[in-house]
Amino acid sequence: MKAGTNLEKILDSGRFAVTAEAGPPKGTSAAVVQRKGEILRNCCDAVNITDNQTAIVRMSSLAGCVLLKQTGVEPVMQMVVRDRNRLALQSDILGAVSMGIGNFLCLSGDHQQFGNHPTAKGVFDIDSIQLIQMMKKMRDEKQFLNGEEISGDVPMYIGAAANPFADPFEYRVKRLAKKVKAGVDFIQTQAVYDVPKFARYMEMVCEQGLDKRVHILAGVIPIRSAGMARYMRDYVSGVSVPDEIITRLEQAEKAKEEGVKIILEIIEQVEEIPGVHGIHIMAVGWEDIVPEMVEKAGLMPRPIL
Repeated sequence: MKAGTNLEKILDSGRFAVTAEAGPPKGTSAAVVQRKGEILRNCCDAVNITDNQTAIVRMSSLAGCVLLKQTGVEPVMQMVVRDRNRLALQSDILGAVSMGIGNFLCLSGDHQQFGNHPTAKGVFDIDSIQLIQMMKKMRDEKQFLNGEEISGDVPMYIGAAANPFADPFEYRVKRLAKKVKAGVDFIQTQAVYDVPKFARYMEMVCEQGLDKRVHILAGVIPIRSAGMARYMRDYVSGVSVPDEIITRLEQAEKAKEEGVKIILEIIEQVEEIPGVHGIHIMAVGWEDIVPEMVEKAGLMPRPIL
């Protein structure tokens, strides 16, 4: 039993979906999440709440999703396997579903050595593909991973991430195929800057018929400065930032405005690529720009199904 979420209905109806991302605070303020929800409510079909992103301790994704729901925003609960074993993951899923959360995103999680507790022990009891399989079993068979029965339905719309740009490039589609086979319903990709390379990836996806079995949302990250673009090119795993984008930002009088212009051009291009069913805007820390971007991309108003 799928969750029948707004995101699911939009993707299944063939409309072009828009999702965004909100980072919960490094603290206890519900108002931080609620404010982000207010900003994103009318321009997105669903909003991801990150789960200790970049291995930095923040308010839990589950709590953030509940707060988003209270502001009238449909949440996507991100779950990383880095921090929890199969007991805790299944427990959190039951809790989330009981509170009306229907969209989930299965992730490995950034390695803890990159975060603010580098000596933390990584759990990795199961991997992200096994997490997808476990969720599918809970939903479709109403069973825990050990085969015991779950009381009540567990409606879920299951998502995962994909990185079209990591090396070796030819293995990227094989990894996606494994996630599709595991039972994923939608995919949000790593940020797209190199559109021709992403188009090649999508061509391979369509050749294998995977576009008919999963909804792919192309990730975009708005860039505020040339420095940010260089940092992403040099230090963010699997992000490919072409030199011409960095040059444009270096030469621009107003880098922020040029950064938005670049992303709008990318959105326009990815909309035309066969097999792309939406975009996922990752403007963590810059949520204010999202409504303007969605408006300028001609993707407003959002449908409510």
